[in-house]
Amino acid sequence: MRGGKDIVDSATRPLVVLVITRGERGGAQVHVHDLVTGLSENVDYHVVLGEDGFLGPALRAAGVTVTLLPALQRSIHPRTDRRALLGLSRLLRELKPDLVHTHSTKAGLLGRLAAWRCGVPVVHTAHAWSFSDGLSWKRKSWAIPVEALAGRITDRFITVSEADREVGTRWRVARWSQVRVVHNGVPDVVPRASPGVGGPPVIALVARMAPPKDHALMLSALAAVQAPFLLRLIGDGPDRSALEAQARELGIADHIEWLGVRSDVPELLADAHIFALVSRQEGFSLAILEAMRAGLPVVASDVGGVTEAVRDGHNGIVVPRGDLAGLTGALDTLLADPPLRVRLGQQGRADFDAQFSLPRMLDATLHVYRELIGGPPAAAGPQTPCPPRFDEVPQ
Repeated sequence: MRGGKDIVDSATRPLVVLVITRGERGGAQVHVHDLVTGLSENVDYHVVLGEDGFLGPALRAAGVTVTLLPALQRSIHPRTDRRALLGLSRLLRELKPDLVHTHSTKAGLLGRLAAWRCGVPVVHTAHAWSFSDGLSWKRKSWAIPVEALAGRITDRFITVSEADREVGTRWRVARWSQVRVVHNGVPDVVPRASPGVGGPPVIALVARMAPPKDHALMLSALAAVQAPFLLRLIGDGPDRSALEAQARELGIADHIEWLGVRSDVPELLADAHIFALVSRQEGFSLAILEAMRAGLPVVASDVGGVTEAVRDGHNGIVVPRGDLAGLTGALDTLLADPPLRVRLGQQGRADFDAQFSLPRMLDATLHVYRELIGGPPAAAGPQTPCPPRFDEVPQ
């Protein structure tokens, strides 16, 4: 470990190796991009990716060093996972970083194990636990024991919501003293919505078309609403074909625009009247924060940390997970009431300014780094060099 530097006072930026599996445009990847580029003046990041996707080129364009490790994949495969562990361990020995910061389940497990073996302090951000409420007991039966073991070699956890801290400590994956809650934040932009003007009202939904999102429930609810609407679906995924077929069967296909993955989300939100996010599971949605930033009223499922951003009747409407009637009623209410949309949207924008700006997230993350790099040595893991057998990655 090169640790012992103070992030604020040191003339030399600490080196942090950040590990994440997928590079696709998703919430965790956007979070990583904003974190790495936002802290570039304070921290020297070296990012390890299992695939390039959107994240790799975006980080390189910002001057960040990126290493591709193709063996670092989301799916479980013992031989490939071993190669990823060996590759991560060799890289840590070469770089001698001050800290490792892992994101996502697989990168979190392998990255923390490599850091522990190399004696490097490690922080893991749980964007949503692999055993969160709403997931199957079959998944929880293996995820909880595995994550609990990994928790024993983790110096700090960052959870993106108070709800996730409660879940992690409830299942004894993390101790309360290990966890720091850092709510997500997003950078501010110019485009603003006018939710009370124009018609028919446009509903925007920004999400990957795959679990844990519940686009199917959204379509079923819209088939039952009374007011006119136009739904713009922003995003793509493996469920798209099935959802298109469902829309045709429900007779609402003419009221839906399938926009796919887009880089102009702020402009699309500014052209909407309502934002909706229907989910079975959430950590702390960036898309909801982007909608609040635009000044849109939000309709969202009461899962994960959603209610830490969306307060029912204050800046949006919250409905129970899987509640078709409740979702239909919420959409009907907002579609028919432009003044209510304006009031809720204005409050959402005010809440964004007060609580969910990007600088707040960056400052809080720096504080966690300082606890580990500028504080006492890490309590977990042997403070010894990586074992020699990690010298080479088998082909």
